[in-house]
Amino acid sequence: MDIEKILNHYAICALWSSTDENDAPLDSFYTIDDIDPDTLEVMRSDVIDFVESNKELLLSSGQSDEQIGHDFWLTRNHHGAGFWDRGLGDIGEELTKACHVYGDVYLYVSDNGKVCQ
Repeated sequence: MDIEKILNHYAICALWSSTDENDAPLDSFYTIDDIDPDTLEVMRSDVIDFVESNKELLLSSGQSDEQIGHDFWLTRNHHGAGFWDRGLGDIGEELTKACHVYGDVYLYVSDNGKVCQ
């Protein structure tokens, strides 16, 4: 598994599923380059911890690195799709429980124009 690829798709999904104060998706105006460096490091830390803690389940799932990144963001934030929704059976249920340990995360645009959590 490629941590940087998983992180990249985690961040892409975070921007896609988050909105600004006008309910516009953040990915309409912002890219990964607009994410505050401290926020990106927290994201990286969460992704690394999640992957290392659940490596066997993730490998057993057969999901791509891209899908793992998306599903980690979606599942931890209780969106309408995620690991539980991929036909993975018990593996999907276990990964869902593992994601929920990380809690919900919300993105916002700070006064300096950077995307933060």
